[in-house]
Order: sequence, then C-alpha cells, then structure tokens
Amino acid sequence: MSTTPFPQLQAFLAVARSLSFSGAARDLGVSRSAVSQSVRQLEEELQVTLVARTTRSVSLTDAGRRLVESAGPAVAQVRAALTEVTAKPGDVVGRLRLTVPRAGFDFVLKPFLPRFRERHPSIELELIFEDRRVDIVREGFDAGIRLSEFVERDMVSLRLTSPLRFIVVGAPEYLEKHGTPARPEDLLHHQCLTFRSETTGSLYAWEFERGRRTWRVPVHGSVVTNNGHLCLEWALQGLGLAYAFEPLAREHLHAGRLVCVLEPYAASVPGFYLYYPSRSQRSPALGLFVEALREFTAAHLSSTNSGKAKPTR
Repeated sequence: MSTTPFPQLQAFLAVARSLSFSGAARDLGVSRSAVSQSVRQLEEELQVTLVARTTRSVSLTDAGRRLVESAGPAVAQVRAALTEVTAKPGDVVGRLRLTVPRAGFDFVLKPFLPRFRERHPSIELELIFEDRRVDIVREGFDAGIRLSEFVERDMVSLRLTSPLRFIVVGAPEYLEKHGTPARPEDLLHHQCLTFRSETTGSLYAWEFERGRRTWRVPVHGSVVTNNGHLCLEWALQGLGLAYAFEPLAREHLHAGRLVCVLEPYAASVPGFYLYYPSRSQRSPALGLFVEALREFTAAHLSSTNSGKAKPTR
C-alpha cells in the first residue's frame, strides 16, 4: 500500500455506520460524490470490495464487516488521541454520539449546545437527527433524546422538557376556504399535512384526547413527508392542516399567521428525555454532558412537580 488512507478509511466507516453514502456525507460534512470516491479509492488500495451497492440499498461485504470490526475501534482511539493532544491540562476529552429527534434541536439543543461547547470544548459531539425508534446499544450511540414513549424501561432517563401538547393548526386563508373542523373525525374531510413514520413506514394517525376518551384519526392529504417541521411550514402557506408541538407553533399563533383548531381535544405527552444504558457504563464525557443538561433543565423547567428535572430511574 503506497500511502496510509486514513481519510478514505474514515469515509468508509461513516458509510458503514449509516449504510448510506448520503448519510455518511451529512455526517462528514462533504459531498456524496466525495464519500463515494474515498470508498472507491480505499477498495482499490486494498484490492477488495468493501461495500455492496445497488440502486436501492447499501450493505457491507464480509471484507467490509471485518474491516469495521478491526479498524473501527482503532480509528476511534486515534481520534481520541488527537483530541487529547490539543486539550488543555485538566480538560476531559472524549467523543459522544447521540441520536436526536428533529424537534429535539428546537426544544433542547439549540439553547443548550453553545453553553456546553463553551464549558467543555474538548468533548466532541456527533448528533444524528432522526425520528425513528433506535436501539442505542446495538447501533453504537452513547445516549439518545426521545419522547418518553420511545424510552426503554431499562434505561436511565432524565427529563428535559415540561409536558407538551400536540395541536392542529391551519392558516386563516385555508380555514376560510375549507371550514373549521369541530370534532376529530371532521379531519377526514380536510387536507391534512401528514408524515410517515421512519420506524414503521406507515402514515401517522393523529392522536386526540378529551377526558377519558381518545381518538386516532387516519388523516390523509396530498402532501406526505417524514419531517413534521415541514408540515408547519406548509400549513403557513395554506396547503392544509398540520399536527404540531404547540411551542413550535406559538409564535405563528400569536402573530395570527396560524389558528389552533380542535383545542379541547389536544393530546399531551410527558415531554422529551435524555436516556442512556446505565450509570456504571457512563463515560466521563457522558457524565459531564448529563451534569450540564441537568443544570440547564433545572433552570428552564417550571417549578411544578411535572416539570422538575430528575432521573426517572
């Protein structure tokens, strides 16, 4: 081998983690073609095929899996060593890999991350934004952020937000043209901007509650996405009704750009939680991350019992 193909190896390991050239490109902050070229160069150097590519999927060959098992930990050690060299005496160094729902950025990371980076500049964070259910142990994550319903019972968890409501919103222009739904079942006669679950692949049925009664309405419309944030943007353009976290829509509601409908039926969830496998397996870097999040949430949650930051297990 003429040179040490470390950048190419990093690109291959990123593809192996996400089983996607596009996903690896996002993780590395480069173009998809650059990742593809790096993997191809590595395969030429090694004279072996590492990744099986089809028009629909990406998978590892036996040689690719062996390389991940042997080189993956070594590359992680090299990255940690490089980070440690540049750290100031006494700084904790390390790398944390977190899976985060897209809404988690607005509710938690947007206000928290700058403070954490200022306090712990030697800790490297890799944030994978996705809304599917994730097995953090099997997929190599240190921790995750999810709504409570997605947190397994054997995890240690820390409340990050107060309880949240899901509300239905629409632009005044849409409601003037199509009318205002009075009951959840009325949504079956409306254009609803819905989204497809990344976990099950099915369309999400909007959930409602009033007293002890609950509804799951299989809404439909001409626009479907896997990103709930986009539904809110399209609702602002009058394309239909959207089902959204109330805080994300609050500014638009106050400005009159959106109107809340079916409010008596709004469903609530306990909120977002940080979760990780166990205290005994917690790295020093993750310990500092949890400590900083605990301080942050204690300062921002309400003083009610439901809003106090505390581990649930």
